[in-house]
Amino acid sequence: MKIVVIGGTGLIGSKLVAQLAAQGHDAVPASPKSGVNSVTGEGLGAALDGADVVVDVSNAPDWSPAAVLDFFERSSRNLVAAGKAAGIKHHVALSIVGTDRMADLAYFHAKVAQEQVIKTSGLPYTIVRATQFFEFVRSIADAGAVDGKVVVPAALFQPIAADDVAAALADVAVRAPLNATIDIAGPDKQPFASFVSRRLRAAGDGREVVADPKAGYFGAVIDDQSLTPLGQARLGAIDFDSWLASAA
Repeated sequence: MKIVVIGGTGLIGSKLVAQLAAQGHDAVPASPKSGVNSVTGEGLGAALDGADVVVDVSNAPDWSPAAVLDFFERSSRNLVAAGKAAGIKHHVALSIVGTDRMADLAYFHAKVAQEQVIKTSGLPYTIVRATQFFEFVRSIADAGAVDGKVVVPAALFQPIAADDVAAALADVAVRAPLNATIDIAGPDKQPFASFVSRRLRAAGDGREVVADPKAGYFGAVIDDQSLTPLGQARLGAIDFDSWLASAA
């Protein structure tokens, strides 16, 4: 099966391409580095020629409100048009758990717009919403740095390993389209401070981690349900402590 991975040279994309190739599929990484630009449409037709499935794990280079919205809307519209022309049988896209509950975050708002383009395209699709990645916990900590401490929300958090995200996408890509949205998350649901403090300790960072109910997530106010699955979700196999041990 020929599967084109848009954003196939990034964190998730490169892992996904490797997993699909190991399963015997013709996995094609597509990104501006390979001459495929989903925003301008450059190279899309050639990349999707003969493909059965396209998986979109691309990411916007600019997260300012207007730029990120423009990226995901234009990219998705171009992918849908090229997918229809190529006879794509399954359009898979990676999104974010809680993206429809966090409209005050520009990135999440843009992902909702991307999902809407896909849902109304007429193409068979599956949208996979993932929680935040283990690999991003350090950047979340850095974003909360205040006066030598790290201040994080008191809310619950359920991050997932990038390897588990890629595994879920690989499984979805080779199955029949669901024409629906599914959630994936890590195996453990704990307060932000638990994950952040363990990540900092593993990195030899001794800063105190403070849980503050008033602290925002990149400026947005959150609660226990903001970034965690509300219903049934596929859980990853890799727990955070195992990931920390392998990442150290």
